[in-house]
Amino acid sequence: MDTLLQNDPRHVIEADRAHVWHHLIQHKPYETIDPRIIVEGKGLRVWDIKGKEHVDAVSGAVWTVNVGYGRESIANAVRDQLVRMCYFAGAAGSIPGANFAQRLIEKMPGLSRVYYANSGSEANEKAFKMVRQISHKHHGGKKSKILYRDRDYHGTTIACLSAGGQQERNAQYGPFTPGFVQVPHCLEYRASEDMAGDSYGVKAAEAIEAVILREGADTIGALCLEPITAGGGIITPPRGYWEKVQEICRKYDILLHIDEVVCGLGRTGTWFGYQQYGVQPDIVTMAKGVASGYAAISCCVTTEAVFDMFKDDTDKMGYFRDISTFGGCTAGPVAALENMRIIEDEDLCGNSVRMGAYLKDKLHALMDKHACVGDVRGKGLFAGAELVADRATREPLDEKLVMAVVADCMAQGVIIGASNRSMPGFNNTLLFAPALIATTDDLDEIVGAVDRALTKVVG
Repeated sequence: MDTLLQNDPRHVIEADRAHVWHHLIQHKPYETIDPRIIVEGKGLRVWDIKGKEHVDAVSGAVWTVNVGYGRESIANAVRDQLVRMCYFAGAAGSIPGANFAQRLIEKMPGLSRVYYANSGSEANEKAFKMVRQISHKHHGGKKSKILYRDRDYHGTTIACLSAGGQQERNAQYGPFTPGFVQVPHCLEYRASEDMAGDSYGVKAAEAIEAVILREGADTIGALCLEPITAGGGIITPPRGYWEKVQEICRKYDILLHIDEVVCGLGRTGTWFGYQQYGVQPDIVTMAKGVASGYAAISCCVTTEAVFDMFKDDTDKMGYFRDISTFGGCTAGPVAALENMRIIEDEDLCGNSVRMGAYLKDKLHALMDKHACVGDVRGKGLFAGAELVADRATREPLDEKLVMAVVADCMAQGVIIGASNRSMPGFNNTLLFAPALIATTDDLDEIVGAVDRALTKVVG
């Protein structure tokens, strides 16, 4: 096909409309409107195929491009590596795979082993399989249940949806994998009357213990939690929560699996979100910001104790019998190495702390101005603003109005997120996760668009 034709905007739009099945999109409107096609990015800004510029306040719409767009050094590192050695199955090693694993473990005291895959969903699947195999090898098939939290999200496969606390994401995809059990969320703003108060964090953790006792501690192998609930509404844990959670896991010999797919690699101001709370996990999964979207990579990281449970040459079935085809691609770890160097050299964790504080101040100013902003929460460059119809009753703002705010920001050239089509009746939180290179000018532009959209849509 002629190169000029391939690059012609009209041709691309029609080819997309005719053949591409997009993620998370109802395609019926595309019969009359053009699909959105993003063609270029630089820093925090992206341009669509019609030339319109947008400020991206959600790092690629799914919290991925932590170091911003247009990083030539990452692209060059990937190109050079692929020419030298692009791929070999993960049963063998690679130079970038070994080097990134070492660099990663240096940032994660107490953990020691890295299993490579290519998406967050897949990384969590690996963790679930590890827990199930440990159950058979070491507990006679018991301790196979995995606890997950209401409003948390761990991926899009059937097993990950089985561990997902967002009912609307799960709708129409059952029946689900057995052995996954839900525990309550820890959103203080939505705490029941009997749970509210200064000790809410401990009470919320004790609600997990109540589930453990109900199910039987000898049946539960792991507890899987996000350090900060992401798509479920940017839920930062209350004081005392994580300390009590870890105490409970140790008490009942339950592996603590922390899903860092969103929070990892500087998003919250530390390398990993769990490091904000002083806990020591047994398993950590990550993806998204690991290579900032420049190559596909995810990691399931474990302690040496977990790794050792699979070292048994007397049992021919005793090793971790798992494969991820593209876990053997070298582009991911080499991109991740350069991504990590950028975060370190440019102090992007520090910038996340400084700019995150500025963003929260700006959002609190919106709260002072607009009665529909009921709560502001977050950590680092990861923030949410929950919208309500009535501050006194905390009745959630109608989802259609929330999405109208998002659409108005988009029309202004600012891309923000929202917790839509996830939790019935509670899809009312605006989501912000700009690249870690964000400046005060960028954040002023983002919050200014939200201010104007709230005035226009809600009043």
